[in-house]
Amino acid sequence: MRYCLFVGVLLLLVGFTAPKNNKKAALTNFRKTGYATYYAKRFEGHRTSSGVRYRASKMTAAHLSLPFGTIVTVTNLSNGKSIDVEVNDRGPHSKKYMIDLSAGAAKELGFYRQGHSKVEISYDLEIE
Repeated sequence: MRYCLFVGVLLLLVGFTAPKNNKKAALTNFRKTGYATYYAKRFEGHRTSSGVRYRASKMTAAHLSLPFGTIVTVTNLSNGKSIDVEVNDRGPHSKKYMIDLSAGAAKELGFYRQGHSKVEISYDLEIE
């Protein structure tokens, strides 16, 4: 009986100390070029697809497929200005644009008055 108990405890200890599978996820950098636009004033305070309220002054964005919380670097190709924004909504719902930015982000990038601009977006995604 003692022998069985000893073997059982030993097997439990070995199971807890066995090496884990330490596969590391690889970060892959993506870059895409296209047009960006920004949210209209009427959306201020409305809930986004992720559940948070849209605030024009925050550095946020809408993208059709990137996971919520992804940090995207957006560079205005006409003036070289660049900012980081967080994806918290789905859109744009037009084939012409690849990303919708908050009004504050559009101002930082220098295309608020024009309404849209050609941009490059880059982001890192974990691939297992």
